[in-house]
Parts: sequence; structure tokens; C-alpha cells
Amino acid sequence: MLKSRIGVAALLFLLLTGVLAPVSAQMDDELTLLYWQSASILNPYLSGGTKDLHAASVILEPLARYNENGALVPYLAEGIPTVANGGISEDLTSITWTLGEGIVWSDGSPLTSADVVFTWEYCTHPEMGCSGLSHFADVESVEALDERTVTVHFSVAKPFPYGPFVAQVSPIIQAAQFADCLGANAPICTEQNFGPIGTGPYVVEEFRANDVVVYSANPNYREAGKPYFQRVVLKGGGDAESAARAVLETGEADYAWNLQIEPAVQGNMEAAGFGKVVSAFDPGVERLILNQTNPDPDLGENRSVYMGGDNAHPFLTHDAVWMALSKAIDRQLIALVLYGSGGVPTCNILARPIIYASTANDACLPQDIPGANALLDEAGIVDSDGDGVRELDGVPLRILYQTSTNAVRQSTQALIKHWWSRIGVETELRNISAGVFFGGDPASPDTYGKFYADIEMYTNGFSGTDPESYLGSWVCSEINGPDNNWLGNNVPRWCNADYEALVEQMAQTSDTEERIDLAMHMNDMLVNSGIFIPLVDRAKVSAHANSLEGFLINAWDTELWNIADWTRAS
Repeated sequence: MLKSRIGVAALLFLLLTGVLAPVSAQMDDELTLLYWQSASILNPYLSGGTKDLHAASVILEPLARYNENGALVPYLAEGIPTVANGGISEDLTSITWTLGEGIVWSDGSPLTSADVVFTWEYCTHPEMGCSGLSHFADVESVEALDERTVTVHFSVAKPFPYGPFVAQVSPIIQAAQFADCLGANAPICTEQNFGPIGTGPYVVEEFRANDVVVYSANPNYREAGKPYFQRVVLKGGGDAESAARAVLETGEADYAWNLQIEPAVQGNMEAAGFGKVVSAFDPGVERLILNQTNPDPDLGENRSVYMGGDNAHPFLTHDAVWMALSKAIDRQLIALVLYGSGGVPTCNILARPIIYASTANDACLPQDIPGANALLDEAGIVDSDGDGVRELDGVPLRILYQTSTNAVRQSTQALIKHWWSRIGVETELRNISAGVFFGGDPASPDTYGKFYADIEMYTNGFSGTDPESYLGSWVCSEINGPDNNWLGNNVPRWCNADYEALVEQMAQTSDTEERIDLAMHMNDMLVNSGIFIPLVDRAKVSAHANSLEGFLINAWDTELWNIADWTRAS
């Protein structure tokens, strides 16, 4: 029902974006979700963008996922395989899953082990360019034993075998629907990618890329009486502040995701009394990514392409440069002023779970502009022509620094640009609509994966509590490029044989303390190789209406993980 306290500006936003119909109030059996990063595709294997994974997660489901406490719980599977129950082989080279009995797709056809096998074949096809490939690391084969039983065989002993088909990053897709979408055909299967058939609580009613997704309740959902809401509208676009206002200040939406807004603004909105802000720290870290390749437009089709290491960035790969850029940043100020209780300054890419947080890099926490200048001076990187910009081998230190459109991110950019100017680095700032920036369109020049800039900024993390797959993202085979439709996980284009050896070692290490040591070592190598400059250990911060019940914020999976359980207070 339309609230009498709605402001004119907020009402105009809601009307223009289509969240509210001009002449009708919100219906009680309709759920309104606001994502300022709009969904561009509903196939999670063709996008690494969190907003796309979330939008797909209410349709497509994995065998298991993580609950709000970080515990692995079965979804499409009957239970969680372990060594003790015989589901994991004693030599740790296989894991066997049993599908729940009687589960059907939304079209009424049965879910079978053949769908699980197909999902693996789909993502690992050599011509695919699958964004979820790291979750199938070391998988040798996937074998259907019968209609409900499937075994994943690994090429090595796998102490943590819960990568394939676990969490929102690795759901099951229907073999019948995607049969003609293997390999190079995957990106052109528009009908399938925009309207996948799933087993989740909702089905796609309407999808407008970079705008809105309308879902209706799945009539064949396996839990009787669920979902409560018969219709869900996931509206994208706008900005985080407008989305927050619609939930907290005007009460015209039920949920707003990823409220990357300044703490004072957030607090004033919550005081209106229509909703509440919820948060939980997860593995997400806001970081700068330093392009290891040359993004010069004059290179044409070789722009930002790895080329076996022969296309290095003209100055960001120089240790003195990236070290100076890092030293000049005041992380504590960024966290305090722009994130408040939702952010902690960090020098690590792997900051959580806290047992994995290295202390070896804490020297980055205090800002040191004099030290940054001295470092560059000692390296002979000086301003030789008096224009205020230092040069390395005749190349001026001029940086194109891009990120998604968001007030906190633009404030962060402005601060960093100012600090870098004090060490003789000139910075051009660019912000791109989040729906485009985090999209997976291989034709777009503006995606974070294509990375046509020197430096870009965003948050990245992982599902669950084990970082093995996450740390495996930066192996050489994951380097983004035209051969994988720019959908690899190795966005900085970094290749290091010593790092790859550590990834392989962790994949075969079962001792918890050894895994922690390896994870810290890999984190330190990533940070000290100059491909990332960590900034803030971020909490998930979202808001929901006071009338919404059953919402459990989840730091280890998508926040929509239990949407089938959401109801509205009477």
C-alpha cells in the first residue's frame, strides 16, 4: 500500500523505474527487489557479475549451498557426501551425490543425473569461455551411475571436493534446454540465457537485460506451500542511495541489495522506520586491479591481451610504481568515512574467514606519501619536463582508472586521484553503469573483464568458507582474453609458475593448518606481485522492509539463497 510519507523525489524514482505502477499500489503477494547493478543475463556460466548470479539463483539451483552460518546444506542433493558416510572415496579422488527424490524442472520434466553431467560438459567445453571454470578444477570426469546418482572424479586427491555444483556459482542447468548451446554456441543462445528452466522457487516471466526481471512462482516447486510470494520484480539500475531510500525511507520496496552508501546517509534513511539495514562480513574485498597488459587503443585487437607475456603494461609492472601507488593511499580514511561499520581497512585480498587473514602486509595500513615519493625518486622515475607527471623510460605515469557508477566508489576515486597527484601520477577517472561494467557481453568495450583501462576497482570474494577455488582464479589458464570471451577469472592477466604450484599443492592438502599456511602464502604473493592493491574488507550491507519475514542475510552465498522462505507479516 502506498505510504503517506513518501517523498516526491522517491515517488518519481519509483514511477520512472517502473517499480511502482502509476495507478496501482504494491500487491501483498508481490515482492520487490532493488538492485542498482541491473542483471544483464540469467546464465551464471556466462557472467561473473554478482548481480547476474543473484538474479539467476532464484531459478537455477546447485546440489548444495551454504546457509547463513557458513554450513554446507543440501538443496538438489539428498544429503552432503562425506568420507564418513561413504560419499567421498577414501583416497579423496571422487565424490558421489544423490539427487533428491521426485525433483522436477519447472516444465514438469524430471531432474536427473544426466543434467548434472551435462552441466559439467557445458562449462568445460574448450570453446565455451565459462566464467565458472575454476569451480571444476581437477575434475577428470562426471559419471551418471543411475538417474539419481552422479560421481565426480578428480585427477588428484581432493581434500575439499565441494567446488563443482556447489553454491550459486555452480548450479545445474537443464540438458534438454541447453543441448544446442555447447561451446561457441553458448553466447548466442539468447532464449536459454535470458530464460533458463530451473528447479528453484521462481520462473522467468519477463526479462529485459540491464533493466528488470519479473518472476512468477514455480508451479512445480518441490516444497508444498512455497514460495509465499507469487510474483517477484527484480528492478535494476538507478543507484544504491535511491534503492536504499525506497526500502528505508518510503517503504515502497521490500529489499535493496549492496548498499554501498555513506554511513551518515544510511543512518538518516533508517530513522524513517520503514525498514532495517542488515550486514554481515564476507570474503569480499574492495580492491584496485592493476592491468598487467597494455590497454593502449592503438594496439587494436591486441589491446589488453596477454600475448604470452609479450604485451606488458608500460609502467604498472614496475615494482616501484605499484608500491608507490599503494603507499599513497589512506585506507583507514576510506574505510572510516565511506564505509563506517561496514568496512575495515585491509592489505589482503583474502581477508575472511579471519583464520586466513595474513598479517605480513600490514605495513600498507598507514598512508606514506613521503615514502612513495622517495621510492619513485630512487628508481629514477622523475618528472623530467616539469609538467608535474613522472615518466618511466619516457612514458608519463598517466592512469585511466575505472569503476562502476556508485557514489562511494566515485568518492574513493576522487580521494585516490588526489593522493596520486601528490606523487606525480596523473589520473583520469571513469565510471561505467554497473549493469554494463559487471556484465558479460563480449561485444562491450566497457566490461570489467575486458579491462580497457590501466586500473579498475570493484569488490570480489567467494562463496562458502574455503578459498581454494577463489585462489585458483589467478592461474594462467584463467587469463581473460578473446579466446574465452573475456570471461576468465584472471582479470589482471598475471601468470606465475610458482603461484600455480601453490594452487596445485593446496588442491591436494587436507591438513587444515597447512591449508591456512598455503592460503596466506598465496595471498601474500598476489599482494606483493603488484596485481592487486587491497583497500577495504567490506561487509555485505542490504536493507529489507520491516514487514518482510524470513530474510536471513548470508555472507557465504547469495542473499536470495532462502527466498522461498520469505513471507510478509500480516
